[in-house]
Amino acid sequence: MEPNKADIMAEYGRARADLDHWLESATADDLSRRSNGTKWTNEELLFHMVFGYMVVRALLPLIHVISRLPKPVGAAFAALLNSGTRPFDVINYWGSRAAAMVYNKRRMGRKLDTTLLAITRRLEHESPASLSRSMPFPDRWDPFFKPLMTLTDVYAYPTNHFDFHARQLSIRRHQQ
Repeated sequence: MEPNKADIMAEYGRARADLDHWLESATADDLSRRSNGTKWTNEELLFHMVFGYMVVRALLPLIHVISRLPKPVGAAFAALLNSGTRPFDVINYWGSRAAAMVYNKRRMGRKLDTTLLAITRRLEHESPASLSRSMPFPDRWDPFFKPLMTLTDVYAYPTNHFDFHARQLSIRRHQQ
């Protein structure tokens, strides 16, 4: 069953609380330790988890445009992006490493706050018709990208991405 606006926003709030908990409880050693199953440190991975929300914020206008174009245009765009998966993976990795130096423990919570505020404002104004709009996606870029995604799927995506990567943190999760 597809989540509704309230479900998506509740998950945003839960993810924000989880990030707060990790940022407040993690020591410098925790943050500099390698995560499980990635080449990122925990701090870099935490930023990458926040970055998923930033990506959605950037994608929303694009989806509103491409979903109105003829289907072959969207399919060609997704195919073009899929053809660039290797460079994307390199940029995604190094970009998260570099950005974590700026959006570090002190700044990434605020960055998530401003990003969630912007995404939530847009979500609140989406109609059922706009939420059902869809476009082809570069499904080789991320395990949560499907070949065709609705706007609802895209709004739900960053929390799925966040939760997936949260399991890779090597920071012991304390009870809240």
